[in-house]
Amino acid sequence: MVPMRRALRLVLDGKAEIVESDPGRLVRSERLTLPRPAVIRLMKFIHVPRRFRRQVTNTFLFARDRYRCQYCGRTQVELKPRESLTRDHLIPISRGGTNEWTNVVTACSPCNTRKGNRMPEEIGMHPMTHPVEPHFVHLSWAVRRLTPAQSNYIRLFYGEETLHQLEHIERAGHRPLALGMRERE
Repeated sequence: MVPMRRALRLVLDGKAEIVESDPGRLVRSERLTLPRPAVIRLMKFIHVPRRFRRQVTNTFLFARDRYRCQYCGRTQVELKPRESLTRDHLIPISRGGTNEWTNVVTACSPCNTRKGNRMPEEIGMHPMTHPVEPHFVHLSWAVRRLTPAQSNYIRLFYGEETLHQLEHIERAGHRPLALGMRERE
């Protein structure tokens, strides 16, 4: 599962081929017109470092926590105009905490300010859910919209249950990307 630009770069570099494309949608440059890929097949193995695939970003963190403050329970749409969702470290970085999935939660700016540089026990602010590292497939699809063609491939390679979980995540509504798969051996 890769962003559209990455899918196009892999196709242009001859490292992947387009298996399914979005009907009627083209990607144009000054000298080239290609169908917009929905599913690509890698022609050879492309190594993606594990740490890169699972980096904590605010986009993925907020999606993991369903765009909800883990302290007060408010969602992004319930915040006041000057408030926003932020990343909170359960064990603050200044006190030896890390930027790992198990140490970060989504917090609204007032809750994050209130907690400050303290441990959850010191201020009595505990997250609503225990932070865990999401599965790579869920992480990859947390901010994407599945096309019908991609749904078929998810079902084939990952199973019906994973497809239902991804459709549940998708209901928040985000942008489409391309699905990259290695050929089954």
